[in-house]
Amino acid sequence: MINQAPQKLTVGIADMKILQFNGELITFALGSCIGICLYDPNIKLASLIHIMLPINMEAGRKNTMKYADTGIRETLRQMEARGARKARMIAKIAGGAKMFEVSGSSSLGNIGQRNIESVRMNLRREGVRIAAEDVGGTVARTLSFFPENGQGQIRAYGKPLIIL
Repeated sequence: MINQAPQKLTVGIADMKILQFNGELITFALGSCIGICLYDPNIKLASLIHIMLPINMEAGRKNTMKYADTGIRETLRQMEARGARKARMIAKIAGGAKMFEVSGSSSLGNIGQRNIESVRMNLRREGVRIAAEDVGGTVARTLSFFPENGQGQIRAYGKPLIIL
């Protein structure tokens, strides 16, 4: 019998991965970006999306995972195709930091806050409850999620480990 180590899948920027039963989903450098863990505890199916922007206004909408609205919608579709049910799902989110101080009233100044609001609104629209979050602030985060127990972990420089 082969003893396989649990899988560790790295989710890049504007990317999404799905994992079932055990292993680790991890994404690095969540500044103004948001990591969204979607989880169906009944079948231990988890996904992690690393979104950059609140709304997809791209003409061809090529990279759906770059945006909160299309990324959440497409990930839910893929999870449901694997047997997940929205009614059972929970979300855990992290990120949305204000990484740069921008002078004037530029809307670019707090893209993190706009991302937080868009993620919350899109999850509510889809009927998925946010079970835990660590958002805002001014530090970048690394987010891990473990399908075997539905636990999220956040690491940030100079801060204690946060369990979601």
